[in-house]
Amino acid sequence: MTSSELWTRATADRYDAEEAENSSATALGPALAFLAELAGDGRALEFAIGTGRVGIPLRERGVPVVGIELSEHMAAVLRRKADEDTLPVTIGDMATTVVPGGFTLVYLVYNTISNLLTQDEQVDCFRNAARHLEPGGRFVIELLVPPLRFLPPGRTAVPFDVSERHLGFDTVDLVEQMLVSHHFTRDGDDGRYRRANSRHRYAWPAELDLMARIAGLELEHRVADWDGAPFTQDSAKHISVWRKPT
Repeated sequence: MTSSELWTRATADRYDAEEAENSSATALGPALAFLAELAGDGRALEFAIGTGRVGIPLRERGVPVVGIELSEHMAAVLRRKADEDTLPVTIGDMATTVVPGGFTLVYLVYNTISNLLTQDEQVDCFRNAARHLEPGGRFVIELLVPPLRFLPPGRTAVPFDVSERHLGFDTVDLVEQMLVSHHFTRDGDDGRYRRANSRHRYAWPAELDLMARIAGLELEHRVADWDGAPFTQDSAKHISVWRKPT
């Protein structure tokens, strides 16, 4: 049983509207180009494909995409946009679910590996990626760098968004390596806010590299964003690529 929290029907139905800005052609363009280049002439497998925010436009670029998704509600939203023949999706968790065939690319974007709340499950996720990759294939993860540099001594909360319709902050448990994202979203104009939160296990890039080694993968490169900016000590996130040896 995976420790990932299951996305509900209400959350799935709101997801595309709430992620409209991140789903635009301008926002997704660099990520799609990055992933399509790595996939080459082969197939791509998306762990936690969700509503198809990335998988559907990547498929439209000519890359055959297959998905694994834990939430049937999220997959149902995807299915309104692409049928099973166009984009096959298997319901299951990304740490253990196996789909047929080999892939030149397995990818996991938008911080989603942190939905696995134990180190063992995150290691299993790397192993599952390696299991599906053909020799020479790549596993790609997009993940925020833990925001611990912004924590003054004695504090446990870090704001990450303060805008007209959304207030967001993270609370951090440094002992358990856990982070809870808190969201207050204003849906209408009556001043009321909807509250939601989600739990995540944060991991440093070096820890992910060790997970990759355990799974038999080698770090190929790491950048700060989909445009390929250098990863530095000031980078807020990273795009990491590990390769399965030939």
